[in-house]
Amino acid sequence: MNLRTAARGFVAFLLSVPALQGNPYWAVTYPSSNICALRGSTVEIRSNYKYPKGHAVEKKLWFTNIHNEPVDLKDDTDYTGRVQYSCVEHSCLRRYSTCTETCTLRIKDVTQSDSAEYKFRITTNKEGGAYSGVPGVKLSVTDLQVKVIIPPSSPNRVQLECHSMCHRTGYVTYIWYRDGTQQQHRRIDWFNINSEYRSSCAVQGSELLPSPSVYAPETPSVGWTPPGVIKEGSSVNLTCTSEANPVAIYTWSKVPTGHPPGHSVQGQQLSFHPIQSSDSGQYLCKAKNDLGTKTSSSFSIDVKCG
Repeated sequence: MNLRTAARGFVAFLLSVPALQGNPYWAVTYPSSNICALRGSTVEIRSNYKYPKGHAVEKKLWFTNIHNEPVDLKDDTDYTGRVQYSCVEHSCLRRYSTCTETCTLRIKDVTQSDSAEYKFRITTNKEGGAYSGVPGVKLSVTDLQVKVIIPPSSPNRVQLECHSMCHRTGYVTYIWYRDGTQQQHRRIDWFNINSEYRSSCAVQGSELLPSPSVYAPETPSVGWTPPGVIKEGSSVNLTCTSEANPVAIYTWSKVPTGHPPGHSVQGQQLSFHPIQSSDSGQYLCKAKNDLGTKTSSSFSIDVKCG
């Protein structure tokens, strides 16, 4: 299968498939049985097919779903504006009893929901003149990801690995970015704990399809509900929010006057049901992931009696 790099980039991992067995005058074969592609890329899936000479092909379609009849991808709203067929006749000569052609399916901007088995079908002008290539080609769509590894020998640094299910074999060159600026070409990068920058990676040749960025938590913000004056006996929820990737784990603590933070409670929300006057005081929220820790400014609770 020829897979051409599209404008937005394309990466595929292929396995061979044997020719289909059956009627010698009919066949649909696929040069590849499996394709792995990055989300957002353009994928091409090719079929080779033959049919008896004397038949005229009336319809060529690619499909994944079958109701009463296979549903043409061009009529499937999930693929609107994203699919294109390119079919070429190779030979239909007198000395042959069959005609041979190829038909290539092109899908733009693939997403995880496009992961499916794709099959090609032809229908001719004669009774019984329909043939589908089964099994088809399995497409798997995946994201490029940054895997965070914590080495025990480096407590102040973590290791970042550019990772994709499409690149488990073979040589691939990876590019690292910090805050969008290209850094180096390698599979592994290092990240200092509590660094302020954001780190992402891409496969060379598919730079327009980078991984999501990973970064330490930003300084958390704190809010409470219901808004307004906090009255004793009411129910109050404090919520801590911080942008982070990987997702942050939150810890709340109360700060007794003149002392370090007291007892801690884990969770993004700290709830009082009901709140008492003794709950008045200063509270801190800490957001932590493998890349760092940030603590909020102290948040004051003043519980009013009655």
